[in-house]
Amino acid sequence: MSSPSEQTVLITGSTGYVGSHILKLILENGYNVRLPVRSESSADGVRTKFPQHESQLSFSIIGDITKPELFKDAFANTAKPITAVIHSAAPFVLNVKDMRKDLLDPIIGGSVAILEAVKKYGPDVKRVVNTSSFAANLDINKGARPGYTYSEADWNPMTYEEASEADAASAYCAAKGLGEKAMWDWMEAEKPSFSLVSVNPPWVFGPHVGGVRDTRKLNESSHALYSLLGAKEIPPIDFCGYVDSRTIAQAHIAALEKEEAAGQRFLVGSHFDYQSAVDALRKELPELASRLPLGTPGKGPETYELDGSKAERVLGIKYIPLNETMRDSFLQFLETDNKAAA
Repeated sequence: MSSPSEQTVLITGSTGYVGSHILKLILENGYNVRLPVRSESSADGVRTKFPQHESQLSFSIIGDITKPELFKDAFANTAKPITAVIHSAAPFVLNVKDMRKDLLDPIIGGSVAILEAVKKYGPDVKRVVNTSSFAANLDINKGARPGYTYSEADWNPMTYEEASEADAASAYCAAKGLGEKAMWDWMEAEKPSFSLVSVNPPWVFGPHVGGVRDTRKLNESSHALYSLLGAKEIPPIDFCGYVDSRTIAQAHIAALEKEEAAGQRFLVGSHFDYQSAVDALRKELPELASRLPLGTPGKGPETYELDGSKAERVLGIKYIPLNETMRDSFLQFLETDNKAAA
């Protein structure tokens, strides 16, 4: 395999919370990057965020990632060949009305479209890394499921028809499972010259690349954390797992580079509950104690567990402890709020 400087990685979703961390690490590792973005202003935002890496960056404007033919220009005219694709573009919004239009179809359609595009326009691509989700593993109807441990062997069992009539959280989880399944089914049917790897994170917490611009406009996972400030009670459980934003970026790079990752899916995360989060925050940032719900310190709810050991073993990642993730997340929130109040 040639050195990173002789390769280009195409990354979808690079302006998002997770995508920005992936992009940052890819650039720091010396790769050239082609970024399909929705607008020139999005491209300008990336250039502003990574001025020291501008020579490694190139862009393509693409309006709809569910249509393979629109990727033609994204794969064309790069100084170095595109040898890998990281597909991290997918909506993670829960305030939606039309489950099919806003969640199911974009996620499932975009998942297969990127594979079709690689087959048609990416002759040098050897690896596609898909950002899936623990939602693709989770059986949401089983609830907290104490005593059970989820692993890569688990799949979300909800069908498209069931999801289209479900609440937004259930529909999102189903869409991630259906989208990932569609990719594996496509790989089995088409048997392309490139391999697929799926990275499945639960909640992603931790710092944002370049800081938090406005705590009133946070992504879903950061909003869930920030909402602990001023809360009267510990929130009910939702995803009982998390991974740090910096760790999930490392997992994507390893999934791209490690030959032994080919054809595998990786559950990347460990246990999370909000009681443990506020307990950690009280120790790390005691000045926040009066703004956080107390709950029952040291006694979190009984829930399922996550087995993220395969990612440690094969990808070589090391999980960042919850106390560090909480500390670094809230330091950014506080910095932004303090600037706004000044």
